[in-house]
Amino acid sequence: MNIETLLQSFPVFLLIFCRITSFFVVVPVFSSQSVPLQIKIGLSFFVAMIVFSAEGTGLSVAMDVSYVLMVLREVLIGLMLGFIAYLMFMTIQTAGSFIDIQIGFGIANVIDPMTGASAPIIGNFKYMIALLLLLIMNGHHYLLNAIVYSYNWVPLDNEIFVKMLDGSLSDFLIRTFAQSFVIAFQMSAPLVVALFLTDVGLAFLARTAPQYNVFVIGVPLKIIIGLALLALLMPGMAILFQNLFEIMFESMQNLLKLLGKSP
Repeated sequence: MNIETLLQSFPVFLLIFCRITSFFVVVPVFSSQSVPLQIKIGLSFFVAMIVFSAEGTGLSVAMDVSYVLMVLREVLIGLMLGFIAYLMFMTIQTAGSFIDIQIGFGIANVIDPMTGASAPIIGNFKYMIALLLLLIMNGHHYLLNAIVYSYNWVPLDNEIFVKMLDGSLSDFLIRTFAQSFVIAFQMSAPLVVALFLTDVGLAFLARTAPQYNVFVIGVPLKIIIGLALLALLMPGMAILFQNLFEIMFESMQNLLKLLGKSP
């Protein structure tokens, strides 16, 4: 490869590298703080090399002021694609937060090793199970396929800024954000309703038998009922999380359809 070919190919490779790197910054599993930074950069580099050898050879990009906009455009595509997957995963911790508030664990958070941030106890527990199931179901391979095949849907000469101007992109992100909250409510509904009925029962107990201190009885009772229901619902979590993963990949595909066109 001569110098002229190298100078022509490097800007194209850099655009591909920017999209893939920004995708790995936010997507679940790969964005974990437990994954070393060298691994993330190296994986992004090798995936970018594979995509460049399949899609980027023969392309040329002008090195002028518009190149900065092209870099921003590729970074934005990678961030949005990874954010959709991250948003669907965060519904698990949101559902856990609703449960923790009802069960009485809302005051005690733990450090999430994946993000390094404070997370609810039940939410972090469900998040770890979902992450394990995602790896068992080879979901990380599907995430890699999503960013690799995104160039078939959204090539380098895409028009994402036009999509941002007509409002279709913002409308999709708002609807996806609202859908994630609906899913979080649905995931937490059985335990939240059961614990609410427990509060109602404790209120009747306080009215009918004032000699019982409901503040002393209520806290351990809600913890016992909440953990018992959580253990009872554990077998159904695999199907629940599998449906969540299907919604996640479907949302990522809908985003690619919105940004580009079907190959």
